[in-house]
Amino acid sequence: MPDHAQPSSQRALAIHQPNYIPWLGYFYKLANCDVFVYLDAVQFPRGQSFSPRNRIKTPNGSAYLTIPLDRSRAVEGKLTYNEVLFADRKWIAKHLRSVEMSYKKAPHFDEIFPLFRQELEQRETFVDLTIGLIDTFADYLGITTRRVRLSEILGDFGQKSHLIVDCCRAMEAGIYFSGTGGGKEYNDEEILAGSGIRLEYSRFEHPVYPQLWGEFESHLSILDVLFNCGAATRQLLTGPRYSG
Repeated sequence: MPDHAQPSSQRALAIHQPNYIPWLGYFYKLANCDVFVYLDAVQFPRGQSFSPRNRIKTPNGSAYLTIPLDRSRAVEGKLTYNEVLFADRKWIAKHLRSVEMSYKKAPHFDEIFPLFRQELEQRETFVDLTIGLIDTFADYLGITTRRVRLSEILGDFGQKSHLIVDCCRAMEAGIYFSGTGGGKEYNDEEILAGSGIRLEYSRFEHPVYPQLWGEFESHLSILDVLFNCGAATRQLLTGPRYSG
Protein backbone atom coordinates (compact mmCIF):
# COMPACT_ATOMS: atom_id res chain seq x y z
CA MET A 1 0.00 0.00 0.00
CA PRO A 2 1.56 3.35 -0.96
CA ASP A 3 2.49 5.74 1.83
CA HIS A 4 0.29 8.48 0.37
CA ALA A 5 -2.88 6.36 0.38
CA GLN A 6 -5.79 8.39 1.70
CA PRO A 7 -8.28 6.85 4.12
CA SER A 8 -11.83 6.07 3.09
CA SER A 9 -13.98 8.13 5.45
CA GLN A 10 -16.53 5.34 5.93
CA ARG A 11 -14.22 2.35 6.33
CA ALA A 12 -13.87 1.33 9.99
CA LEU A 13 -10.80 -0.47 11.27
CA ALA A 14 -10.22 -2.19 14.60
CA ILE A 15 -7.09 -3.79 16.02
CA HIS A 16 -6.34 -6.21 18.82
CA GLN A 17 -3.77 -8.68 20.02
CA PRO A 18 -4.60 -12.29 19.06
CA ASN A 19 -5.71 -13.56 22.47
CA TYR A 20 -6.66 -17.11 23.40
CA ILE A 21 -10.43 -17.77 23.21
CA PRO A 22 -11.29 -14.11 23.99
CA TRP A 23 -14.53 -12.79 25.47
CA LEU A 24 -17.71 -11.82 23.62
CA GLY A 25 -16.76 -8.13 23.44
CA TYR A 26 -13.76 -9.03 21.26
CA PHE A 27 -16.13 -10.58 18.71
CA TYR A 28 -18.47 -7.59 18.95
CA LYS A 29 -15.63 -5.35 17.86
CA LEU A 30 -14.65 -7.80 15.15
CA ALA A 31 -18.21 -8.02 13.83
CA ASN A 32 -18.76 -4.26 13.73
CA CYS A 33 -15.78 -3.05 11.74
CA ASP A 34 -14.82 -3.40 8.09
CA VAL A 35 -11.19 -4.40 8.64
CA PHE A 36 -9.72 -6.10 11.70
CA VAL A 37 -5.96 -6.25 12.26
CA TYR A 38 -4.45 -8.95 14.45
CA LEU A 39 -1.47 -7.39 16.24
CA ASP A 40 0.77 -10.40 15.81
CA ALA A 41 4.01 -8.41 15.50
CA VAL A 42 3.74 -6.31 18.68
CA GLN A 43 5.40 -7.08 21.99
CA PHE A 44 3.94 -9.91 24.04
CA PRO A 45 3.05 -8.88 27.63
CA ARG A 46 5.69 -9.71 30.21
CA GLY A 47 3.33 -10.16 33.14
CA GLN A 48 -0.07 -11.77 33.51
CA SER A 49 -2.58 -10.90 30.81
CA PHE A 50 -5.48 -12.39 28.88
CA SER A 51 -3.19 -13.14 25.93
CA PRO A 52 -2.58 -16.83 26.79
CA ARG A 53 -5.61 -17.46 28.99
CA ASN A 54 -9.31 -16.95 29.57
CA ARG A 55 -12.07 -18.18 31.85
CA ILE A 56 -14.68 -20.85 31.37
CA LYS A 57 -17.53 -21.80 33.72
CA THR A 58 -17.25 -25.14 35.49
CA PRO A 59 -19.61 -26.88 37.94
CA ASN A 60 -17.41 -25.38 40.69
CA GLY A 61 -17.34 -21.83 39.36
CA SER A 62 -15.22 -20.03 36.81
CA ALA A 63 -11.71 -21.29 36.09
CA TYR A 64 -8.84 -20.20 33.87
CA LEU A 65 -7.58 -22.13 30.89
CA THR A 66 -3.94 -21.04 30.52
CA ILE A 67 -1.49 -22.03 27.80
CA PRO A 68 2.03 -22.66 29.18
CA LEU A 69 4.49 -20.71 27.04
CA ASP A 70 8.17 -20.89 26.17
CA ARG A 71 9.68 -17.41 26.35
CA SER A 72 13.30 -18.54 25.92
CA ARG A 73 13.63 -16.64 22.64
CA ALA A 74 13.07 -13.34 24.42
CA VAL A 75 15.76 -10.67 24.09
CA GLU A 76 16.03 -8.54 27.25
CA GLY A 77 12.69 -10.00 28.28
CA LYS A 78 10.98 -8.93 25.04
CA LEU A 79 9.46 -10.97 22.26
CA THR A 80 6.56 -10.56 19.85
CA TYR A 81 3.43 -12.65 19.60
CA ASN A 82 4.89 -14.30 16.52
CA GLU A 83 7.91 -15.42 18.54
CA VAL A 84 5.98 -17.06 21.37
CA LEU A 85 6.12 -20.87 21.44
CA PHE A 86 4.27 -23.51 23.45
CA ALA A 87 6.22 -24.78 26.45
CA ASP A 88 4.88 -28.26 25.67
CA ARG A 89 1.76 -29.85 24.21
CA LYS A 90 0.50 -31.59 27.35
CA TRP A 91 -1.85 -28.67 28.05
CA ILE A 92 -3.95 -29.50 24.97
CA ALA A 93 -5.41 -32.67 26.47
CA LYS A 94 -5.99 -30.85 29.77
CA HIS A 95 -7.88 -28.00 28.12
CA LEU A 96 -9.96 -30.36 26.01
CA ARG A 97 -10.84 -32.43 29.07
CA SER A 98 -11.73 -29.34 31.15
CA VAL A 99 -13.94 -27.91 28.41
CA GLU A 100 -15.64 -31.24 27.75
CA MET A 101 -16.39 -31.83 31.44
CA SER A 102 -17.74 -28.29 31.84
CA TYR A 103 -19.88 -28.07 28.69
CA LYS A 104 -20.83 -31.59 27.60
CA LYS A 105 -24.38 -30.90 28.80
CA ALA A 106 -24.61 -27.57 26.95
CA PRO A 107 -27.11 -27.42 24.06
CA HIS A 108 -24.51 -26.72 21.36
CA PHE A 109 -21.64 -28.87 22.60
CA ASP A 110 -21.71 -31.18 19.58
CA GLU A 111 -21.38 -28.19 17.21
CA ILE A 112 -18.66 -26.24 18.98
CA PHE A 113 -16.39 -28.79 20.64
CA PRO A 114 -15.11 -30.35 17.36
CA LEU A 115 -14.16 -26.87 16.10
CA PHE A 116 -12.24 -26.16 19.30
CA ARG A 117 -10.56 -29.57 19.35
CA GLN A 118 -9.45 -29.40 15.72
CA GLU A 119 -7.69 -26.07 16.19
CA LEU A 120 -5.92 -27.18 19.37
CA GLU A 121 -4.73 -30.42 17.83
CA GLN A 122 -3.57 -29.00 14.50
CA ARG A 123 -1.93 -25.63 15.23
CA GLU A 124 1.80 -25.59 15.91
CA THR A 125 2.40 -22.05 17.22
CA PHE A 126 0.69 -19.79 19.71
CA VAL A 127 -0.27 -17.07 17.24
CA ASP A 128 -1.53 -19.54 14.63
CA LEU A 129 -3.68 -21.20 17.28
CA THR A 130 -5.18 -18.02 18.68
CA ILE A 131 -5.91 -16.53 15.26
CA GLY A 132 -7.13 -19.89 14.00
CA LEU A 133 -9.64 -20.16 16.84
CA ILE A 134 -10.88 -16.59 16.40
CA ASP A 135 -11.24 -17.06 12.64
CA THR A 136 -13.03 -20.38 13.09
CA PHE A 137 -15.59 -18.97 15.52
CA ALA A 138 -16.02 -15.78 13.47
CA ASP A 139 -16.77 -17.90 10.38
CA TYR A 140 -19.20 -20.03 12.39
CA LEU A 141 -21.02 -16.84 13.41
CA GLY A 142 -21.15 -15.53 9.86
CA ILE A 143 -18.83 -12.57 10.54
CA THR A 144 -17.55 -11.40 7.15
CA THR A 145 -15.17 -8.66 8.33
CA ARG A 146 -11.85 -8.70 6.49
CA ARG A 147 -9.18 -9.98 8.86
CA VAL A 148 -5.44 -9.44 8.36
CA ARG A 149 -2.25 -9.76 10.38
CA LEU A 150 -0.14 -6.73 11.18
CA SER A 151 2.91 -8.61 9.91
CA GLU A 152 1.20 -8.98 6.52
CA ILE A 153 0.50 -5.30 5.97
CA LEU A 154 3.37 -3.45 7.65
CA GLY A 155 7.05 -4.23 8.06
CA ASP A 156 7.63 -1.08 10.10
CA PHE A 157 5.15 0.73 12.32
CA GLY A 158 4.90 3.22 15.17
CA GLN A 159 3.73 2.78 18.73
CA LYS A 160 0.33 3.40 20.35
CA SER A 161 -1.69 5.94 18.34
CA HIS A 162 0.98 6.03 15.64
CA LEU A 163 0.42 2.30 15.16
CA ILE A 164 -3.29 2.97 14.71
CA VAL A 165 -2.56 5.63 12.11
CA ASP A 166 -0.19 3.30 10.27
CA CYS A 167 -2.80 0.53 10.19
CA CYS A 168 -5.56 2.86 9.03
CA ARG A 169 -3.39 4.24 6.24
CA ALA A 170 -2.29 0.77 5.15
CA MET A 171 -5.91 -0.41 4.94
CA GLU A 172 -7.32 2.95 3.75
CA ALA A 173 -9.64 3.29 6.75
CA GLY A 174 -10.98 6.63 7.97
CA ILE A 175 -12.57 5.39 11.21
CA TYR A 176 -10.78 3.78 14.12
CA PHE A 177 -13.18 1.61 16.13
CA SER A 178 -11.84 1.28 19.66
CA GLY A 179 -12.78 -0.71 22.70
CA THR A 180 -13.59 1.14 25.91
CA GLY A 181 -11.16 -0.64 28.24
CA GLY A 182 -7.49 0.24 28.01
CA GLY A 183 -8.16 1.83 24.63
CA LYS A 184 -9.20 5.18 26.09
CA GLU A 185 -5.79 5.60 27.72
CA TYR A 186 -4.06 4.28 24.62
CA ASN A 187 -5.71 6.63 22.11
CA ASP A 188 -4.43 10.13 21.34
CA GLU A 189 -7.34 11.89 19.67
CA GLU A 190 -5.18 14.74 18.41
CA ILE A 191 -2.83 12.40 16.56
CA LEU A 192 -5.74 10.50 15.01
CA ALA A 193 -7.66 13.63 14.04
CA GLY A 194 -4.52 15.18 12.58
CA SER A 195 -4.23 12.15 10.32
CA GLY A 196 -7.83 12.41 9.17
CA ILE A 197 -9.02 9.47 11.27
CA ARG A 198 -12.27 9.60 13.25
CA LEU A 199 -12.18 7.89 16.63
CA GLU A 200 -15.28 5.93 17.65
CA TYR A 201 -15.80 3.81 20.76
CA SER A 202 -17.65 0.53 21.09
CA ARG A 203 -21.14 0.60 22.59
CA PHE A 204 -21.00 -3.04 23.63
CA GLU A 205 -22.91 -3.95 26.77
CA HIS A 206 -22.49 -7.52 27.96
CA PRO A 207 -25.79 -9.42 27.55
CA VAL A 208 -27.27 -12.03 29.84
CA TYR A 209 -27.84 -15.38 28.10
CA PRO A 210 -28.80 -18.91 29.21
CA GLN A 211 -25.86 -20.43 31.04
CA LEU A 212 -25.01 -23.63 32.89
CA TRP A 213 -24.02 -23.95 36.55
CA GLY A 214 -25.96 -21.48 38.64
CA GLU A 215 -26.06 -17.69 38.55
CA PHE A 216 -25.02 -15.90 35.39
CA GLU A 217 -21.41 -14.80 35.13
CA SER A 218 -20.29 -12.35 32.45
CA HIS A 219 -16.99 -11.70 30.67
CA LEU A 220 -16.14 -15.37 30.19
CA SER A 221 -14.44 -16.84 27.13
CA ILE A 222 -16.39 -16.90 23.86
CA LEU A 223 -16.60 -20.65 24.43
CA ASP A 224 -19.21 -20.17 27.15
CA VAL A 225 -21.71 -18.30 25.01
CA LEU A 226 -21.08 -20.49 21.97
CA PHE A 227 -21.73 -23.72 23.87
CA ASN A 228 -24.89 -22.26 25.39
CA CYS A 229 -26.29 -20.25 22.45
CA GLY A 230 -24.69 -21.64 19.30
CA ALA A 231 -25.26 -19.65 16.12
CA ALA A 232 -27.75 -17.42 17.98
CA THR A 233 -24.67 -15.78 19.52
CA ARG A 234 -24.57 -13.70 16.33
CA GLN A 235 -27.69 -11.84 17.52
CA LEU A 236 -25.76 -10.63 20.58
CA LEU A 237 -23.26 -8.86 18.33
CA THR A 238 -25.70 -6.57 16.57
CA GLY A 239 -26.93 -3.07 17.36
CA PRO A 240 -25.42 0.43 17.15
CA ARG A 241 -21.67 -0.04 16.94
CA TYR A 242 -20.43 3.44 17.74
CA SER A 243 -20.69 5.83 20.64
CA GLY A 244 -21.97 9.32 20.06
